[in-house]
Amino acid sequence: MALDGKKRKVDSLTSNIGHLLWSGIAEDDKAEQCVRHLMSDALFSGWGIRTMAKGEGSYNPIGYHVGTVWPHDTSIIAWGMRRYGYKAEAARLSLGILEAAIYFHYRLPEAFAGYPREATQFPVEYPTACSPQAWATGAPLLLIRTLLGLESDGAHLIVDPAIPAPIDRLELLDVPGRWGKMDAFGRARLPKAA
Repeated sequence: MALDGKKRKVDSLTSNIGHLLWSGIAEDDKAEQCVRHLMSDALFSGWGIRTMAKGEGSYNPIGYHVGTVWPHDTSIIAWGMRRYGYKAEAARLSLGILEAAIYFHYRLPEAFAGYPREATQFPVEYPTACSPQAWATGAPLLLIRTLLGLESDGAHLIVDPAIPAPIDRLELLDVPGRWGKMDAFGRARLPKAA
């Protein structure tokens, strides 16, 4: 994962394992273990995936690389989960970030604190986070793609929605491509996660 100041390997559990899913390089038999780690209380704050797991030696919920939640990182992980067939888990992550956005006036910051959702009831601001920030502004777009299951085979737009409650309906109108223009929509089919 990294080398510390003394050039020793850092073996902490981090959000980087979700990038294996996003890139598609994780072997299928390893994906389930990745998803289990990512959705555990150690990494999933209830709002998003922490950069480092709670309980690791360097974990700090307001440490930039060692415990904060980065919206763009969580969106990449959600798409990776979706790619491997973990639709409900991807939807849960997507909903967490979208619900966090409410508390930031729909302008997601670069990062926010990794405190557990049940401990704070709202996402805690990271004191020096940029807002707006380019990575974070792209996160909702990838989350919408994740929830609608948007793919293309080159000639067609494929829509395979996995919409969690409390979202009733999600739609994109006139999505342009080689298929001309097409609407993509889905209704809530997944129960709200506890």
